[in-house]
Amino acid sequence: MTPPFPGDPFRPRRRSTFEVRVGDVALGGARPIRVQSMTTTDTLDVRATADQAERLAAAGCEIVRITAPSIKEAEALRDIRGELDRRGVRVPLVADIHFTPNAALAAAEHVEKVRVNPGNYADKKRFAVREYTDAEYREELERVAERFRPLVRRLKALGRALRIGTNHGSLSDRIMNRYGDTPLGMVESALEFLDVCEDEGFRDVVFSMKSSNPQVAIQAYRLLAARLDARRPGPSYPFHVGVTEAGDGEDGRVKSAIGIGALLEDGIGDTIRVSLTEDPVREVPVARALAARYEARFAKPAADAAAGERVGSARAAAREASPAGGSASADGAGAPAPRGRWTADPYAHARRATRALPLGALAFGAGEPVRVELDLGPAPPDAAAAARDLAAAFARVPDVACESLLVDAAGPRDAARVAALGAALREARVAAPLAVRASLADGPPEAPAARLVARIDAEAPLPRAAALRAFARAARERGVPLEWSFALPLAALPGALAAARAAADAEDVRDLAVSAEGPLSVHAARALAAALDACGRGEVPIVLRHRSDPFAPEEAALLHASVELGAPLCDGLGDLVSLGGFAPPDRALVLAYRILQGARLRTSWTEFISCPSCGRTLFDLEETTARVRARTGHLRGLKIAVMGCIVNGPGEMADADFGYVGAGVGKVNLYVGKECVVRNVPEAEAPERLVALIRARGAWLDPA
Repeated sequence: MTPPFPGDPFRPRRRSTFEVRVGDVALGGARPIRVQSMTTTDTLDVRATADQAERLAAAGCEIVRITAPSIKEAEALRDIRGELDRRGVRVPLVADIHFTPNAALAAAEHVEKVRVNPGNYADKKRFAVREYTDAEYREELERVAERFRPLVRRLKALGRALRIGTNHGSLSDRIMNRYGDTPLGMVESALEFLDVCEDEGFRDVVFSMKSSNPQVAIQAYRLLAARLDARRPGPSYPFHVGVTEAGDGEDGRVKSAIGIGALLEDGIGDTIRVSLTEDPVREVPVARALAARYEARFAKPAADAAAGERVGSARAAAREASPAGGSASADGAGAPAPRGRWTADPYAHARRATRALPLGALAFGAGEPVRVELDLGPAPPDAAAAARDLAAAFARVPDVACESLLVDAAGPRDAARVAALGAALREARVAAPLAVRASLADGPPEAPAARLVARIDAEAPLPRAAALRAFARAARERGVPLEWSFALPLAALPGALAAARAAADAEDVRDLAVSAEGPLSVHAARALAAALDACGRGEVPIVLRHRSDPFAPEEAALLHASVELGAPLCDGLGDLVSLGGFAPPDRALVLAYRILQGARLRTSWTEFISCPSCGRTLFDLEETTARVRARTGHLRGLKIAVMGCIVNGPGEMADADFGYVGAGVGKVNLYVGKECVVRNVPEAEAPERLVALIRARGAWLDPA
């Protein structure tokens, strides 16, 4: 049976957890969302590791993780801790352990927290296929428990914390054979270790459920939260949230923001790490920007959580029978929360089933790809110049296409400008159809439009029926789709949608879409989906809108757009994404497609799955990833993994086409999927050998 959604999908509320102390830093409970990172130096190089840890702390990193692949590195942690103490750097340290329980016991003496991976702490991953009887499976669990129990007892005696850090890429063969390579398998792997902790009366535990696929990470964290809720009511264990092997540059930031932000939208996450294939110090401001977005939200009282609306103070008196159902109680504005289903299953991705609507020569909705629209804002006064600029911008990014343009019109002057822009776009050979948006108060614009967008932003909870019918009538008479765009508090959405639907029905308009704007757009998209489902109109497409604050720092703007568009996409919501406020237009266009690729909805470039490096890595991962990208970055749709070591490599590469994995000092193994096909290639030759392997498998194309 699918468990209930862990929280309220329609109102942001931080998940209830108890505090766990990591040295001087407490996380969970009412504490701020903590930011952490990991050193990339050789742990045996005490000075270099201490230097990097000090730089991380100075950048705002609150917890620093260091790899300890053997007892030698575990013992070096004592000297690193001592060197940091001498410098007056009191940042807590975490020992990162894979494969080596004896190193974990040694490290526990010198650090404030130990991270273990349940997939390889007491198991080896050989991708062996085997059927276990229930008795055999219990025997394996007992063996694992006895291997793990000494560490739990020692951590409890020393007052240390533990992270049970499950990785999608390194689930044990035992878990894989029973549960598959799934979020459920990740959760079961973690709960096996929690059983031992609770048996020993040890609860200073933090969980993580990391994957290079944001969809999988979101599903696994949600499922773990739900399973923990079912085990025991009340505050639960804190979560460390992240997307592993996210990559570098904008791709890494977009993918991290989608996965981490989607979880924080639901209040899931007490400490975060952004994993980039870059200097780890550069991870910190990205993580801090994401944390700040939610600290500001959760710090507000429930009566003023977003844009003056009451959020989260009134909980559901009863939950819908569906695990994805909504609250049945009224929120602070007195309107009931949506009662329909916003998703078929919050623990598995499936696009919402909708009908297709015309989009120029294309269509959106149904089985069409999620389309991309640029929101240009007010109709430009110089139509010819605007059209030339758009044509030049689109020519700079031939790999992607603008599939729709949107402009605002608020009266006869703007209508004339829209008409002039349409003519200028045709003259400049810009094929994207032109949608026109106007507020309900202004009425439907007279300008020609491929889609009418009615912005409903009235203060009253229900918009005027006559104004709604005027838009519906205009859409019917012109034979174009109509989009209702709601810029309203969440509480007003169901009533406003009902009024808009009635107006469309009265005018016999069937080609409808809906969208929502505002600070809680992720929750609003769910509310719209649920309300449509409740009234039998679940086939209506949803447009996801984001307009950037022109005064926001560039990186923060990128992160916010990635969350607000990417999170609903990972839930299967959204048939068209509309992005505005970014300049120049090609920048906005590329970002929209990066978000679609990060959410695993459309692939426009080579997908690189690259780890952030650590002390295990035996080559410069940032430089190596750049070399591999330079040779293979034109292979559209191909997935290539670049991994520093074997810890998560074959597993995280399970859905990659090719892999490049560090095998020893100056040596690289090359993979096809999870199969190693070329071993011990000299590092200097490895990129060209990878190209040769891609050629041999028939996946190579020469660069244009």
